Amino acid sequence: MSAEPVGGLTDYLTGALGGPVTITDFQFLSAGARRRNIAFTATIARTPRRLVATIVPPAVELMPVDGEAGVRELARAHGVPVPAVVAVCSDTRYVGEPFVVSEHIDGETVPRRVLRTLAASGNAARTARQWGAAMARLHGIDPAAAPDSVPAAGADPAAEHLAEVEAAARALLADRPVFSLALRWLEKRLPGPPPAPALVHTDMRNGNLIVDADGLCAVLDWEGTQRFGDPMRDVAWPALRMWRFREDAREFGGFADRETFVGAYEEAGGTFDLDRFRWWKVMGTLYWGVGLAQQAAAHLDGTVRDIVMAASGRRVSEIEWDLLMQIRPRVNA
Repeated sequence: MSAEPVGGLTDYLTGALGGPVTITDFQFLSAGARRRNIAFTATIARTPRRLVATIVPPAVELMPVDGEAGVRELARAHGVPVPAVVAVCSDTRYVGEPFVVSEHIDGETVPRRVLRTLAASGNAARTARQWGAAMARLHGIDPAAAPDSVPAAGADPAAEHLAEVEAAARALLADRPVFSLALRWLEKRLPGPPPAPALVHTDMRNGNLIVDADGLCAVLDWEGTQRFGDPMRDVAWPALRMWRFREDAREFGGFADRETFVGAYEEAGGTFDLDRFRWWKVMGTLYWGVGLAQQAAAHLDGTVRDIVMAASGRRVSEIEWDLLMQIRPRVNA
């Protein structure tokens, strides 16, 4: 990315918005692990607008930026709170990489700050209901209506995902008995194709939400969206312990219990399947453990020499504990 993208953003928005644009209050945001998010004020015809540019390096682009923008607008049209898309640019001449410009939404995204905000406001249950309803509205959209550039899950999303994760686990964690046990558990209980395939976000958890004292403001990070996925993958993922941020008693995001979240999901039209939910929760935990092992391996082989990547390997044992707690008999953890 260009070290000084102000000029490129100014030039592009001047053409895209049909008049001279002045950019001020330029600020790099902490949000976004793989992509660069930049907040700024764009003044057009003496009217200031607070905007955010999400700049996507090709190495981490999971789908073209116009596809991501299209699925975001589709979700927004169906009542999912999403920042409105202002402009999309796939031309790398402006800032060196593709980008999407969106309306800025005030609120917190850092998980611990989200938890503190909700604890202070007393609106955790309300936010949980808004979150569950937003997910149900997404799953109620005909996945065929999404842009063709949004990746499509296969005929059996669970089987395909398991095969991918199993191959990585065998390569990196073959000496860890808990992972082998969890793989056998998943293989024996493979749920089959979902009864009603859906448009799935795949990462709608605490950390990808904008929250303020009044509740849920927006859902972020749509680059991993898939068509024709299993909706229980989406419901299970935010319930994993790693997204509770030390508030383990509240299963969803560290601030919501299952009854509140699922109740709102069902009231808004979603269909909850406990067995499929449990399968995807174990699958998600195993997937995260493999991801931690991959990060550690990338440090060790020199691909990405970074202390954070190295430390990821130490967390694999936490995942083993999570897996054992989830697959133990007669416990729907």
